[in-house]
Amino acid sequence: MYAITGASGQLGRLTIQQLLKAVPSNKIVAAVRNPEAASDLAALGIQVRQADYDRPETLATAFTGVTKLLLISSNLTYGRVRHHQAVIDAAKAAGVDLIAYTSMLHADHSSTKLAKEHLETEIALNKSGISATMLRNGWYTENYLMALQAALAGGAIYGAAADGKISLAARADYAEAAAAALTTAEAPRIYELAGDTAWTLSELAGEISRQAKRTIAYTNLPEPDYEAALMSAGLPTDLADLLADADANAALGALFDDGKALARLIERPTTPVEKTVAKALNSL
Repeated sequence: MYAITGASGQLGRLTIQQLLKAVPSNKIVAAVRNPEAASDLAALGIQVRQADYDRPETLATAFTGVTKLLLISSNLTYGRVRHHQAVIDAAKAAGVDLIAYTSMLHADHSSTKLAKEHLETEIALNKSGISATMLRNGWYTENYLMALQAALAGGAIYGAAADGKISLAARADYAEAAAAALTTAEAPRIYELAGDTAWTLSELAGEISRQAKRTIAYTNLPEPDYEAALMSAGLPTDLADLLADADANAALGALFDDGKALARLIERPTTPVEKTVAKALNSL
């Protein structure tokens, strides 16, 4: 039996789509905080079980009979380790054999603030005695396209990454890797997952300009100014802080990796950035 935490989120749903190619639906557990939000998954024959990180008793029930578990990182900005520890403890009590965890690229030596709690979770997994696979995910291309509408309206995208190369891949690529880690990959393993090609934000702005047939500039800001811009756009202070920090560290290479482990794991090239940009533009 396979279980996915956070299964009603974007990455969780995409992972389940991939898992269904190899596993019968009744062998998949969608572990979600609100089962009503996953009624579409239940309609596919998937077992939808409540799994609230803040209510450990629900985790114990959710993982009954599960042998392989994908722990999708909690969406808490800070303090997510306590959520992850609750999952690890419940998984151990339920007899789960393998946990695959969506960590962060180069978590063991990354200078980003975001990497800290990912590394703490990896350490907790290693201490648990459960076989663990670390899926150290790089940046999603979609991360930089969330504000595409505003970029088109204002003629610019903003960041603090300067000329730093960012190895971008589509969210669906990482979902396919997660499914592979549960079904076909060797375990335990550490995978540094990133796109086949790396882009600067200036290059990304150029690609958006080409496809949108209008000029979109890249405006590089000092980290504090970028953080303020994110907050002005409506992001919570803690999240703006983490994202601005990640961008500033991307200028130093924190989001670059050319090992192509992601392509090997999914047995195909990663999704071209151009394709993800086209999809985002077509959805507007």
